[in-house]
Amino acid sequence: MSRRRNGFSRALRWLLELDRPVPVRTKAEIAAEVERNYRWNFGVNLLDGAFFWFGASFASSSTIVPLFISKLTSSPFPIGLAAVIAQAGWYLPQLFTAAPVQRLARMKAVVVNAGLFLERLPLFVLVLSAVVAGQSPTWGLILFLVGYAWHSLGAGVVATSWQDLIARCFPVNRRGRLFGATQFVGAGMAALGAGFSTQILKGFTFPTNFVYCFVIAAIGISLSWVFLALTREPVQRSDAPQQSQRQFWASLPGIVRQDQNFRHFLVARLLLALGGMGWGFVTVAAVQRWHVPDGTVGLFTVSLLIGQTFGNLSLGFLADRVGHKLSLELGTVAASLAYTLAWAAPSPEWQYLVFALLGIASASIFVSGILMVMEFPSPDHRPTYVGLANTATGLVSMLAPMIGAWLASIGYGWLFALAAAINLAALAALHWGVREPRRAGGDSSRPMDAQNEKSENTPSSV
Repeated sequence: MSRRRNGFSRALRWLLELDRPVPVRTKAEIAAEVERNYRWNFGVNLLDGAFFWFGASFASSSTIVPLFISKLTSSPFPIGLAAVIAQAGWYLPQLFTAAPVQRLARMKAVVVNAGLFLERLPLFVLVLSAVVAGQSPTWGLILFLVGYAWHSLGAGVVATSWQDLIARCFPVNRRGRLFGATQFVGAGMAALGAGFSTQILKGFTFPTNFVYCFVIAAIGISLSWVFLALTREPVQRSDAPQQSQRQFWASLPGIVRQDQNFRHFLVARLLLALGGMGWGFVTVAAVQRWHVPDGTVGLFTVSLLIGQTFGNLSLGFLADRVGHKLSLELGTVAASLAYTLAWAAPSPEWQYLVFALLGIASASIFVSGILMVMEFPSPDHRPTYVGLANTATGLVSMLAPMIGAWLASIGYGWLFALAAAINLAALAALHWGVREPRRAGGDSSRPMDAQNEKSENTPSSV
């Protein structure tokens, strides 16, 4: 047993490159390396996002996934469970990985090497689930949920490292444009993919149409991994103190208690997560209420991606200029309007606007919900803050779809009305409770401070 444990430990150390030497460099030298590799890293991360979102459009959590599950069962609860997996899977594991990640010199090894097995390969289980679904809907559903959970939770395990990798490679005043441009290009390719998925859903019978969709999803997201692996990371030694897991967990209440601005942000973020309870039910509600055909669901995905495309580009550049608070507020307004329209729309044509607004809200969460957290702490504590915010969000995201499923069994009107009201409460909490961290003494990634001061007066290459 001990020999097997030692073998696993050696394999893990090799996979995460823990035994490679770490160069000793000054902050100025690290900042110079970041600037030297900026264009390269911008390009490969742009391509990573483009292929990821192209592939993800063929397994969209708001359209394709609910439609596939609805073909296998009439119960709303598996749809709610899939929404739990989609919303909580990425968020939930992050705090549990923050303590070991905080002391790593190389984040790319976690994201690329471990991510291949934890996040990318499980997508091929979705293909198998669609193949099996034709003969056994029950086993098809089980396989799908297993593969979907493996992929989503695996992404969550590497997410803290990925966010710290982004923070290391890009100065604070250029992260928004990276996320905005990446999502702009990615959503454009995803819109193209959504058009193809519409034709596939219409042109082939079940389950062949979903087999093709999931195959393209797996290939596209695997290609994105290739470009992510080309990132040039500025390897740097961590000065975070050595902590046991017990000491790490004991320190968390003090962080929330002492950092009032972060605490208020956390409240607003949790309300936003709870307000997403209706996300996985908008498509199913439209299908049941208006009897729209399967092909129209693909057009809903196009509308969603158009909203994401507009939101990502505009909100990313806005956030670089004025900070992420305003970006989150605008996205929250869009979410509240979307659920209000889903509740009160007089005709099915309004659903296109509903999905466009949800796309803007999604862009806001992706760009500013992720990046704003990085600006509250010092760099050595960044994984802890990121993990704390995202895991807390994940816990609420697990609960929200189940509440949504219960409300959906009563009536979709109740579900969408409550989701709209909660988003309005999140807007109030953001607007009156949270100060923009860049103007409230937030860290804004101090390892890059020297470089950031230069870049304020230097035209960006992007």
